[in-house]
Amino acid sequence: MSADPHPVPGAPVGSGALLIADLPDRERPRERLMAQGSDALSDAELLAILLRTGRRGVSALDVARHLLNEFGGSLNRLATAGVSELRRVPGIGPAKAVEIHAAFALARRLAGSAGTALRCLNEPQAVCDLFREQFRTATQEEFHALLLDAKNHLLLRERITLGLVDRTQIHPREVFRSAIRENCSRVLLVHNHPSGDPTPSAQDIAANRQLVEAGKIIGIEVLDHVVIGNPARAHGRAYVSFRQENLM
Repeated sequence: MSADPHPVPGAPVGSGALLIADLPDRERPRERLMAQGSDALSDAELLAILLRTGRRGVSALDVARHLLNEFGGSLNRLATAGVSELRRVPGIGPAKAVEIHAAFALARRLAGSAGTALRCLNEPQAVCDLFREQFRTATQEEFHALLLDAKNHLLLRERITLGLVDRTQIHPREVFRSAIRENCSRVLLVHNHPSGDPTPSAQDIAANRQLVEAGKIIGIEVLDHVVIGNPARAHGRAYVSFRQENLM
């Protein structure tokens, strides 16, 4: 058999390569997970389970290790990769790229929805905690409306817009439609800054003023407007609360 023309860099190739099937059961990722739980596995081992198979002469574990290396060893960077980026890594075909991308998408959705029942949003930090994982890898700006009960418990969350170019696209009727339908008396507004810096722009402030005034007219209080950034990207604050900054 000829050598693989596109070997995974740094991985053994050819008939002498060590595959997962050649390892003792106690060292195989699937068997280790069943015996010891997922916390006992490395990031590469968990990825190898998702991949299931490697390439000719290269184990799934070696492909997983190389995949992580291609993204600087960072799960955060890997989580932001699109399908086309993943496919450029040797050993990652269309099906595997889609599966990896879908796994990270599900993780973000789970993080955003977990524990929302009766979650109290009295403080902007609680809002930041609710959206932190969802926005951690976001590359587009999103605007959300949170419907609250009289004790500031979260009843419903809705994404109003995605990928804003002009803040005037946020129309009061879109923001308050569900609140009116659900007979909700207060809402909390949230949007992210993918750049990482949560400092409100002049457009943010003008749009918020318009929404607060519209809420007063229809009898729905805008409790706060929280802009969420990413300190890891901007080396600054994680969020800005309009109410705390006296911008309401």
